[in-house]
Amino acid sequence: MSSSTQTKTIHEFLAEAPDVDSHDLWAQFWEILSEAKDKVTAALPVTAHPTSEGLGYWQTEDGSYEGSLNTFTGDADNGAEWLVHSWIGNRSASILDMNLQVWLGPHIDVPHLIIVFGTVPQVFHYSDFVARRDLMTDTDYLERYYSPQNEGWLKLRGDDRFTWSVSHGTYMRAYTSPVANSYVADRSDDVVAALREDVHRRVDTWLGWVADAQPVPAEERAALRERDHTIRTNGYTLDPMNELSKRFLGAERVEELVAVRAGLRQMEETK
Repeated sequence: MSSSTQTKTIHEFLAEAPDVDSHDLWAQFWEILSEAKDKVTAALPVTAHPTSEGLGYWQTEDGSYEGSLNTFTGDADNGAEWLVHSWIGNRSASILDMNLQVWLGPHIDVPHLIIVFGTVPQVFHYSDFVARRDLMTDTDYLERYYSPQNEGWLKLRGDDRFTWSVSHGTYMRAYTSPVANSYVADRSDDVVAALREDVHRRVDTWLGWVADAQPVPAEERAALRERDHTIRTNGYTLDPMNELSKRFLGAERVEELVAVRAGLRQMEETK
């Protein structure tokens, strides 16, 4: 077992406290994610995608795992191409994984938005602006979107209530930007309040970028969309959380749900 909270696996956290009730935290985190979703969809209208029909709430026969998977699509060329609002886990037994992910069309190159909450049973939080350019070569892009966020990121990173959480998936570590948040923290009202404030600040910032974005030249959009789809596919299919879900649902069911979350059918439809 890891001696450091920073590198402890979800399995290790759960082994220490496998049956902690998380209904209250689920309600608070779902509210935060839903508020963020409503802000996004007010600016970027979307409609429900048929692949998630019937998954608004689901549960295994024995009640050991449950969730809600809601997928939406907007104008693939001029808005939010793909939006996911979902959760999976067991509210009575410590583990939750809750997500809002918004993937933009190739008309602009504003970073995509990801917000994650969870319980392990400690509070887990991840949020990021997924870069759509190479930050090591496109320093203009870095300065436009990431450098202005540095001070706020450092403030949360220096808050002793939050401990850095390292993904054990190498792709997921490659996925993160210089301002990614990835933390575990104690289950407390002040922690939830701090994360609520940070999430709303990030969403408001992101919506400002979307409103002010300059269009991507038409001849560059196909390549940007192809890159987006590759990253989107890998981000869902290579997530280490999938392996935990297989313990409760089996590999086949997890692959079905991942395909819906990733929007594999929607990507095929836009080719």
